[in-house]
Amino acid sequence: MLWTRWLVLLLCWGSTSGEQQADEARVESRVDSRRQRSPPPVEPLDFGFVPAAVYDTHAYYEPGAVGILFHVVHAFLYVIQPNSFPKDLIIKVIQQNMGGIKIEEWRKPENVVLLLQMIHYEVGFLICATIGVTFLILTPIIGMCFCVCRCCENCGGEMHQRQRKNIDCQRGFYTASLIATSIFIVLGVLIAYAANHNVSTQIKSTRRLINTNMRDLKTFANNTPAQIDYLTAQYTTAKNKVLSDLDNIGPLLGGRIHSQLEKEVVPSLDTALRMAGAKVENAIKAMRETKEALENVNSSLEVLQEGTGMLQASLSGERASLSNTLSDPACTNGAVSHTCNTIRSTLSQLGINADFSTLPDVTRALENVKTVLKTDLSNIVQKGYSSFNDTPNLVKEQTKNIVSALPRVKGMLDKIGIEINSFSKMFPVEPSLVNFTIFLSDGQKTIESYYPQIDQMDFYRWVGCVAVLCMVVLVLAFNFLGLLCGTCGYDKQATPTTRGCLSNTGGNLLMAGVGFSFIFVWVLMGIVTTLFVVGGNVEKMMCEPLANRQLFKIIDTPFLVHPAKKNFLPGMLFQNPNIDLTLGSMYRDCYENNGLYHSLQLETMFNINSFLNRTVYNRDLAKVFESVQVDLHDITLLEQAGRDSLINFANSGVGNIDYEAYLAEVTKGVTLVDLLSFSTDLEAQADQTPRGALENALKGHASSIRQIHREHVVPMEQAMSTLSQSIKQLQRMSSDLPVKVTNILSAIDAAEYLITHNASHVVKQETKGYTQSLVGYFKQYTEWVKNSLTSEVAQCKPISNIVDSMEIVACSFVVDSVNTFWFGLGGCCILLIPSIIFSIKLAKYYRRMDTEDVFEDMGNTGNHGEQVCDIHGDLAVVSSPYCDTLTRFPRASAPPSYADW
Repeated sequence: MLWTRWLVLLLCWGSTSGEQQADEARVESRVDSRRQRSPPPVEPLDFGFVPAAVYDTHAYYEPGAVGILFHVVHAFLYVIQPNSFPKDLIIKVIQQNMGGIKIEEWRKPENVVLLLQMIHYEVGFLICATIGVTFLILTPIIGMCFCVCRCCENCGGEMHQRQRKNIDCQRGFYTASLIATSIFIVLGVLIAYAANHNVSTQIKSTRRLINTNMRDLKTFANNTPAQIDYLTAQYTTAKNKVLSDLDNIGPLLGGRIHSQLEKEVVPSLDTALRMAGAKVENAIKAMRETKEALENVNSSLEVLQEGTGMLQASLSGERASLSNTLSDPACTNGAVSHTCNTIRSTLSQLGINADFSTLPDVTRALENVKTVLKTDLSNIVQKGYSSFNDTPNLVKEQTKNIVSALPRVKGMLDKIGIEINSFSKMFPVEPSLVNFTIFLSDGQKTIESYYPQIDQMDFYRWVGCVAVLCMVVLVLAFNFLGLLCGTCGYDKQATPTTRGCLSNTGGNLLMAGVGFSFIFVWVLMGIVTTLFVVGGNVEKMMCEPLANRQLFKIIDTPFLVHPAKKNFLPGMLFQNPNIDLTLGSMYRDCYENNGLYHSLQLETMFNINSFLNRTVYNRDLAKVFESVQVDLHDITLLEQAGRDSLINFANSGVGNIDYEAYLAEVTKGVTLVDLLSFSTDLEAQADQTPRGALENALKGHASSIRQIHREHVVPMEQAMSTLSQSIKQLQRMSSDLPVKVTNILSAIDAAEYLITHNASHVVKQETKGYTQSLVGYFKQYTEWVKNSLTSEVAQCKPISNIVDSMEIVACSFVVDSVNTFWFGLGGCCILLIPSIIFSIKLAKYYRRMDTEDVFEDMGNTGNHGEQVCDIHGDLAVVSSPYCDTLTRFPRASAPPSYADW
């Protein structure tokens, strides 16, 4: 057994890091959770897949059509024994008889109570067994008494059949009853034969289960070393990842520090580089848009001021010319004078409405913005960003000592790998597994050597069961032959004494069936009772508890086997009964195809934590990690030139522009009246004058006014639109410009303060996170080893398959078939009783009688004899005092020959 213990200990080596370290880490995390952020997640490592073992055994049995019979038998047994499994009772009985069964011990009150409880549990089986034994004893006695009684011409032995009116109905009833009873007996025989044949059929399947289970055990033994080698080889994955991270400590650790600072710094920088929510480019764009808006305002204002003068001159000239036209003598006519006066009254509307000459100049603000734009703010901010983004290089420069220590770290990690490999080679795995494989092969050969004996024994069993069934078949043969001969040879016209040979043979065959029934039925009932008591109790006490795993709870009861040994299984395997390992838990884990390491709780035998603490988590490696030092005090996000540009932009004078005055003027019209409407009205009034020079002159003035509108008013309206948009844009941008700039500078100051004063805390946290990630790679490896040992390495599914296969063979193949056999045979035994009764009754109607009822014809008086059925159903002749043939001729086979008959 030493090789098995070595195999068990071998699976201990890959446990995870100690639970104590995990608990300390959780406590520390809870203490620091309020003052530090959670460490970043460790990059997951890909260790691949452990070489999986493929097992062939499928421990599942589907009985098919015969399963219906199994369920019927189970239901019958449940009716006989509806009580739940008496786990506590069995435990008490085992504990009471730990030292052997002693009769005097059962006289104690507590043992008497246990005995009564056992009787109460078995009361159904006891009642049925009592009925079976009674049947077994009484049947031969009754058969002998019946035989003697018939020999004395009683109990139906008298060869005389009384004639009754319903004789045909009685014969039909007995015939139908015997046929129905025989059919049910045939069903019982078929059920018993199906169960008998199922045993022989499933025994061949047992060989398949044995072969697949043996093959699975060999697969288990052959794959385990390869799986263990794969676990040890994957340490290289974690080691290479640690070396790679140490070699790239600048980008990795610097990137982490930069990323953490970025969460606080970048929002401030973004605020500084935004105008109305834009980033750096948008901020510069906002300055340029401000410049463009000021330039638009300036140019539009110049256009409007120049256009106003030209428009004023044009309107004045047109107004004077129109006035001269209206001074024409033609306007003095009565009909025309009114129109001329109306036109003359509207001349004052030809004037300028908006006055742009009073608006303030924006040239100074424009010059200030241009001065700000001469300073390239984007380059200044980019310089601050570049110094901030250069954190990885800064970290790389300050951690050169770590990079220089890489050869030493690699030597440490290689030493750890060597220790792990040497630890995995401490146990003689290969010889142990080779011996185990040889043991399996020899065991399989030994089992196969018994196959011929098993087949021979099964053949004898099959022949014996068939012989038992042939007893019933013999009775059935007599019944059916008797029914066939009796029915075919029966003649209604024949009297009981003159029945034919075929009918008489049918009756004799039925009586032969009765005789063989009495000969065989008690033997059959003895077999049924024995199989019922044994098979029923095995099903209720073994198979059902094994199916619902209640049997494991009995075996796993503490201190059941020995008062000083708590658990049976670890005491047998490891000589340590105090390990909390039960057969039920082991079966459950193996059924789920978990690893043997987890199923046997091998971590209780060998503590791998100390080994891992001495190797993977050593102090020398921790000192290398703790030597990381980074300083970020020299980082400047925004230099003084950038600050001055922001302040100058805020003080550029954009906010001092009189936007209300601009908006008040741009909302006015260019002229007092719409020149197009004025010209249209003028043409309409010209049409009211007589055709001539006056009409043409007025229409000419209307055309001139349209031309003034087209040449002067339209450009000015466009300039006013541009001016309005630019003013509104400037007003919107300058409303909170000083506050925004102040907030931007404050945010930058806070960010620089964070870097210069709080960087050490961030660096410390990120360095700790970095070292934790390095340690996390080893933890991933050990956690992966634990999970692999739990669910992938040495998967013990073959163990649960062996238990399930034993359950299938013992219960599904054998016990269920045996129970179905006695169920069918028992039904035949019960039905043989009515078969005997109906056969005896029916044989009377087929056999040739010695005497019969005779009726006399009273010729002297001219009256015939009359038959009368009395209250008892007997026939009597009442016409003559001497005509009772039953009294006068009790043994006559034919009517007497009197001279007067």
